[in-house]
Amino acid sequence: MPRDASELARRLARDAEAVCRHYLSNGRRQGRYWMVGDVRNTPGRSMFVRLSGPEAGPGAAGHWTDAASAQHGDLLDVIRESCDLTHFRDVADEARRFLAMPRSRLQSQTLGAQRQPAAARGSPDAARRLFAMSQPIAGTLAERYIAGRGILLSTRERALRFHPACYYRNLVTGETQTLPALIAAVSGLDGRITGLQRTWLDPAGNGKAHLVDPRRSLGHLLGNGIWLGLQPGTPVPVMAAGEGFETMASLRTVMPALPVAAATSANHLAGLIFPPGCTRLYIAGDADAAGRHGIERLSRRAGEAGILALVLQPRLGDFNDDLRQLGPARLVAWLRGQLIPDDARLFLPSG
Repeated sequence: MPRDASELARRLARDAEAVCRHYLSNGRRQGRYWMVGDVRNTPGRSMFVRLSGPEAGPGAAGHWTDAASAQHGDLLDVIRESCDLTHFRDVADEARRFLAMPRSRLQSQTLGAQRQPAAARGSPDAARRLFAMSQPIAGTLAERYIAGRGILLSTRERALRFHPACYYRNLVTGETQTLPALIAAVSGLDGRITGLQRTWLDPAGNGKAHLVDPRRSLGHLLGNGIWLGLQPGTPVPVMAAGEGFETMASLRTVMPALPVAAATSANHLAGLIFPPGCTRLYIAGDADAAGRHGIERLSRRAGEAGILALVLQPRLGDFNDDLRQLGPARLVAWLRGQLIPDDARLFLPSG
């Protein structure tokens, strides 16, 4: 057991700043330290956590000291106190959840394991790491946010997660803060995550956070998408694609059997890679010039690949507007006239 604890502490220390942002979200980085009020995540500056340093010994990364109380410890202590856990088993389970590491794999590692290199900012590795540090959306502010947009998705959807304290940097002033965020995985047809889209949320539950740009993407996006309903390696004869996540999630809400992909931008929509066996592609319409350009390019590529491309037009600004303002039944009726009859019977509710 001590060996298990030591290895967990080492692994947490390799991502010390991410651990602090997650469990000590009321603090902030200052130089090589994370400053916060105490180990229970009270706002303040008396406790400091080392974000870099050797793996063990004096000055090790992840070690912390509270100048006010003289308490000290490592990142396992941070998890125990900030989550109000009593038993080491519960602390270890929470640490493993954070690290997204299966128990068997963790136990097979030795104390001499080499330090893994930090993921480059904006890389697919960074995206996968942030996704692993996030949690399922059930019961979270993220679920409340998408439900407020009229979007209802199956619990089997694995592309969406929630991060309670996701790092945000103002690109103009350089100021940083942490805010809750909806995390949407961008993946290839093999299901491997290549990027993310982060939507920062208002902590009070009033929609998106009040930021100039509350939605940002990172990683390798071109050719990939936020897939809902894709089974990697399975032929997809009929699908829908569009630019925005909420647009495509709205279509998925009323056509839950139809695989959909959100490409995150008009340029990325134009370069979306088609799944195997695709014969019909429905493209969600967009009113702006960039959106039309992306639709035209994707339609042309689909035709060259022998895929029939059909554009679905919303009644209002986009399909999320239709879902929220017209309601699911009227959206279904509007779509029924735009789908091929066989697809309407297969994907839309009867009636």
